[in-house]
Amino acid sequence: MIKSISNRTFCLLISGILLASVFSSCKTTQQAVDYKDLSYLYNPTKSPINPRYNVVNQTDESSVLSVRFSTSDLFFSEANPQGVPTAAVLLTVKLYSMSQGKTLADTTVLNLSIVKVTGKQEYIFNIPLKVEKSAEYLVEIKILDRLRLIVAQDFVQFNTLSYNNRYNFRVQGHSDKNELFSPVLRIDEYVNLVYSRGHVDSLFISFYKPFIEVPDPPSMLLPEKTLDYEPTQVVAIPYSETLPIMFPREGIFLCSVDRSIKDGFTFLNFGTTYPKLTTPEVMIAPLSYLASVDEMTELRSAVKPKAALDAFWIKCGGNVDKARELIRIYYTRTLYSNYYFTSYKEGWRSERGMIYIIYGPPDKVYKTSDGESWGYKKPVIKSRWGGRFTVTDSYLFFNFKKRKNNFSDNDFYLSRSETLVTFWDKAIASWRKGIVFRLDNPKDI
Repeated sequence: MIKSISNRTFCLLISGILLASVFSSCKTTQQAVDYKDLSYLYNPTKSPINPRYNVVNQTDESSVLSVRFSTSDLFFSEANPQGVPTAAVLLTVKLYSMSQGKTLADTTVLNLSIVKVTGKQEYIFNIPLKVEKSAEYLVEIKILDRLRLIVAQDFVQFNTLSYNNRYNFRVQGHSDKNELFSPVLRIDEYVNLVYSRGHVDSLFISFYKPFIEVPDPPSMLLPEKTLDYEPTQVVAIPYSETLPIMFPREGIFLCSVDRSIKDGFTFLNFGTTYPKLTTPEVMIAPLSYLASVDEMTELRSAVKPKAALDAFWIKCGGNVDKARELIRIYYTRTLYSNYYFTSYKEGWRSERGMIYIIYGPPDKVYKTSDGESWGYKKPVIKSRWGGRFTVTDSYLFFNFKKRKNNFSDNDFYLSRSETLVTFWDKAIASWRKGIVFRLDNPKDI
């Protein structure tokens, strides 16, 4: 059930929650609450709500935002008159036109009562947006779980600049016709690609080899390695909305409605288990951040990859138990990097993925329309003035800029600087000694 509510009611609800949060925090800490901090977006332990989003342009005046909740995102309670497991979510959507100086273009507030359906794994809600042709937009999404009093916020960018870009396509499963929220497909997974902007006769699929480069350490002032090569093959097929499409090999597949335009919807095939890492061969590749070039060569050419992988981690940890703990943490971070930062390459191969794996989830995240900043807490600075002590928090910030990319809207690069002290060498040395690196732990920094 969906109910619209007034902005005044919504403001009162949010105000009440924020006040309750402030009063609660005053009892436990003297630090002010940072409401601009979005670090929970990249830390599953901070927020249980992790929805997915799609935007599709339907006409020159209308686009549709799709919000997908998995069952694990929602809290179902039978404490209602019907005694039926129901989740209560307040969804607020604000659309800003970035082409007009971030002016408010549309607003929607939905009060969702979501009844649990046995066996159902996802709940999708479609929200119409009023748009104009040839404009860029930012969608601000706020989610309030009214039962748990949890608030989450996220941002989605899209544009109406072209009839050919990714925002004019919708992907659905071939058999069940359910909307899909990830461009990553596996071998033998069949989908339909629905073009929303009129009739076309042909679909042109450009195949690019997988991107296998790994970014350089943040302390090195080198440009990021990007996909700068041409497709190895272009295939034209008769187009139909019901045409089953499957990609049998690993790589990057750009689907466009015009052979001469390198723009459209991109599918990715990263292997049979992605984003998980379940084989020694797959688990060896992310060690590029810790291992030397010679060590990586030995690991990749090992006759027994699992034994070589185990030996590497036991050498780092000193014993089997410590090695298991290092493996658990390192590859959990790698998995979440794949979940959060996948673009035209695996998430762990991105510069955000590199920082996430080595330093961990950021303590602070601030987003703008053209990038985001990650803050990692440094050791606390204590000072004394008379009989009073003061504690000052300071952070190491990594700044990432968003890059316009025909293959993905999730492509960011690290802004590198000669003056930025990253402690990268200390971080790698810590991992190699069997200690998971935390910037606010080492005493010698």
